[in-house]
Amino acid sequence: MKVNSISRDELAQFLEAELQLARVRDYCPNGVQVEGRNEIKRIVTGVTASLALLNEAVRLQADAVFVHHGYFWRGEDMRVIGQKHKRLKLLLQHDISLFAYHLPLDMHPLIGNNARLAHELGLQAEGRFGDDELGWIGHSVMPEIATVGQFALHIEACLGRSPLLIGEPAAPLGKIAWCTGAAQGMLDAAISAGASVYLSGEISEPTVHLARESDVAYLACGHHATERYGIQALGGLLAEKFGIEHIFVDIDNPV
Repeated sequence: MKVNSISRDELAQFLEAELQLARVRDYCPNGVQVEGRNEIKRIVTGVTASLALLNEAVRLQADAVFVHHGYFWRGEDMRVIGQKHKRLKLLLQHDISLFAYHLPLDMHPLIGNNARLAHELGLQAEGRFGDDELGWIGHSVMPEIATVGQFALHIEACLGRSPLLIGEPAAPLGKIAWCTGAAQGMLDAAISAGASVYLSGEISEPTVHLARESDVAYLACGHHATERYGIQALGGLLAEKFGIEHIFVDIDNPV
């Protein structure tokens, strides 16, 4: 199959419109974070722009790397030292561009993390909740999954990771709310939205008490595990639309 090429700026412009970057308040810059070569034929996608992912991109001779978690987060040390220096040096030495899309990728209705997690778990969305309507709420499309415990086992089978369940396994499943990554702080908003169960990636100490006291089950399913699917879908979209090569690299992360 013939592999096409596209310019770095054309890709950036397409995704700026597709992901509606201008409407999202975020904690980091979205789009091109490190400028590499202009012509792009092969892209690598991954969840986080770790050194391990970048080394794989070099080995695979990628022209650009697309991630959900990039660099230059609000409040971080701005100096280019330590691991930041190692990562940026590797990208610049090999003339590889880094594209990063955080909240805009979470929110996209088709290729976003919440949308793709719903697809993986068999969830039907009915509405949104929380700030910027980042959270999703709906129900399971599988009638055989009737309890919270059965839903937890289903998640384990789908994601390859056993979720931490705070709640009664025998409780009826009811309305399910979800938001991938580190959205445990949205449990209160999920409760207000009418959820019986809320799932996200991580868990904090106060989350346990709120889940117990509200009788709304909480499932911590893994930050990485819940956010593997949006960036894959983004890479697939670019490959299909522009005829470029896409390789997803899953760097294992237990968190």
